Amino acid sequence: MWDYSDKVKDHFFNPKNAGAVAGANAVGEVGSISCGDALRLTLKVNDDTEVIEDAGFQTFGCGSAIASSSVLTEIIKGLTLDEALKVTNQDIAKELDGLPPEKMHCSVMGREALQAAVANYRGEEWKDDHEEGALICKCFAIDAVMIEEMVWANKLRTVEDVTNYTKAGGGCAACHEDIEAILERVLKERGETFDPNAAPIEKVEVVAEKKPLTNLQRIKKIEEVLNSLRPQLMADGGDVELVEVVGNTAYVNMTGACNGCQMAAMTISGIQQRLMEVLGEFIKVVPASQMPKLVNIEEAAHA
Repeated sequence: MWDYSDKVKDHFFNPKNAGAVAGANAVGEVGSISCGDALRLTLKVNDDTEVIEDAGFQTFGCGSAIASSSVLTEIIKGLTLDEALKVTNQDIAKELDGLPPEKMHCSVMGREALQAAVANYRGEEWKDDHEEGALICKCFAIDAVMIEEMVWANKLRTVEDVTNYTKAGGGCAACHEDIEAILERVLKERGETFDPNAAPIEKVEVVAEKKPLTNLQRIKKIEEVLNSLRPQLMADGGDVELVEVVGNTAYVNMTGACNGCQMAAMTISGIQQRLMEVLGEFIKVVPASQMPKLVNIEEAAHA
């Protein structure tokens, strides 16, 4: 499981300003329930001073999403809109005494909801539909501009970092090459060299403190997670089966109604998110059809 600070736990178990604000005149909505994270931020802004007098949130997501939303409302109350816009995702994480790297995207979502709410109050149009830059991650609709901004702001250096902070690359993994190209370009602008084998930020200490799972332990935990999700899939006429685990990649077959379903990629990304939460490590879930063909040793010997 993730290593959460006492502040994260407090804001999760005792969230501040949960619910919609009465008489709100600013609303910001980001994310989507289908992607696993959604946040609606409501503000009551003084029309004369543009001071945020009250703030409330409604969120669909994990404990980190609830905690990030809760602490955000506490930070911005009493600030002017211009002051609030200076709040970064790092400020949100810092106020919580840190977030696990895999949950930093929750703080990013809070920052975006604030930007959307301010735009709504000012009668401006705020978009996150990748019109500003090329769409990189189709699973979570993350564009190049968003990724570049997060790489710069948070000094990201690996694909795993980008996934932790934006969710990009956390679904089908087809965009990893494009993410690497962005990392290579931005790091070059920072005077650094992109290293595809570099350790993710804030990960060295975690690895040192926790004994890594053996492959057998990893397979057993994956099977446990799939078994817990199976009733929900079977209720819709579908199912999932584990085919193989190679390193940090789990290959699965979607069967029944899930086979060929337009939402199959989203289902797989949801399974991956759940696996990362349970295993406490980065893992990719990939359709078995994309599994590299393995050479049969006996056939090779007699060839």
